[in-house]
Amino acid sequence: MSIDQTWKVGALAEASGLTVRTLHHWDRIGLLSPSRRTAAGHREYTEQDVIRLYEVLALRRLGLGLETIATCLDIGVDPVRLVSEQLAGVEASIASLEALRQQLAYVHGELASDRAPDVSALIGALRTMGGAGPESGQALRRHLDDDQIQTLHDRAVVLGPGAHYLLEVEWPELYRRAEALRTAGVEPTAPQVRKLVARMDELSSLFTGGDSGISAAVRSAWQHEPAAMSGDPKAPADVWHDLTAYLDRVRAHARSTA
Repeated sequence: MSIDQTWKVGALAEASGLTVRTLHHWDRIGLLSPSRRTAAGHREYTEQDVIRLYEVLALRRLGLGLETIATCLDIGVDPVRLVSEQLAGVEASIASLEALRQQLAYVHGELASDRAPDVSALIGALRTMGGAGPESGQALRRHLDDDQIQTLHDRAVVLGPGAHYLLEVEWPELYRRAEALRTAGVEPTAPQVRKLVARMDELSSLFTGGDSGISAAVRSAWQHEPAAMSGDPKAPADVWHDLTAYLDRVRAHARSTA
């Protein structure tokens, strides 16, 4: 593919299976804007635009909304890593369900034959039904009570297929990027930092429903177990305190200029 090759909107729509109207809409909302225009003002999409289109379509297949996709791509979340983590989560769920299926099949067979199933099998089934989940999920369970966990679960159900990505991929990625900006000396007033924090707070509201108690518990999980919450086993606990102060300065500046 020539690096100078471009596509008119009609050709790109046909190649991608989208409509021209859809591409026009995505241009208007800033999700996918053509990098070039002809002298007559017609849209011309470059190879980099086509790559972004592929990323948009890949993320949309995960059930994410257009606004979430735009945020994801604009802050530089790696789509390859995103999909890899989503795939790993699905495979882990499949493995867990298969283990549960085997245990329940055994228990069912024993009960159907009027035999008492082995206690260890029952405990194993109960443990699998409880579900350990990813490391961040385990960390949250150590800081939230059962009702709060249920609230997060109910909110996740409402959010649909994209909930796993939002909680297990995007949220930790936002914190990792905020820490990278902090250590790089980027001022809390910088637009890219404010955008990150706004997205963090948006995700918090999505999952907590505005419950301050749950928000505080989640913050506690990040404070005491940043390695588990971020997915980075090397994340030191004391880093959280500096990052928290940094994020609070970002929020304070946002409120003062609102």
